[in-house]
Amino acid sequence: MHATIRKADEHDVNELSLLFNLYRIFYKQNSDLESAKRFLLERILKKESIIFIAISENKIVGFTQLYPLFSSLSMKRTWQLNDLYILEENRGYGISKQLIDAAKQLAKETNAAGIMLETEKTNIIGNKLYPSCDFLPYDKNNFYWWQNSEESF
Repeated sequence: MHATIRKADEHDVNELSLLFNLYRIFYKQNSDLESAKRFLLERILKKESIIFIAISENKIVGFTQLYPLFSSLSMKRTWQLNDLYILEENRGYGISKQLIDAAKQLAKETNAAGIMLETEKTNIIGNKLYPSCDFLPYDKNNFYWWQNSEESF
């Protein structure tokens, strides 16, 4: 199966939000389709993220969302690949790799230093996928997280 990859725009939000909601459920978040729509629309309209969608047979079957960051040391932009999701029935056809290739092309076009991502240690598929796409584990630094006590994440 081959998918067409393109950047999402505001016209894609209704359909895209269905996948985004499933992605969040996969990561043990409560279903909230209306908030998903608002969140995605705001990211797109404010140009706060780039979302690539995979389309097959005239429907969105996967997406990846990247957020811009900057590195003071390299004095360049970097991208955080924050979300990657493929509908279950469309997995195993290389669509994830197509979306990652689009992300890599974005990094090249924006002269970015690179793309960072994080996945749970229990994500067996992701932990096989990312090295197969030339991502390397980065163990030079410790990763820390501060959580606002008012947020549940």
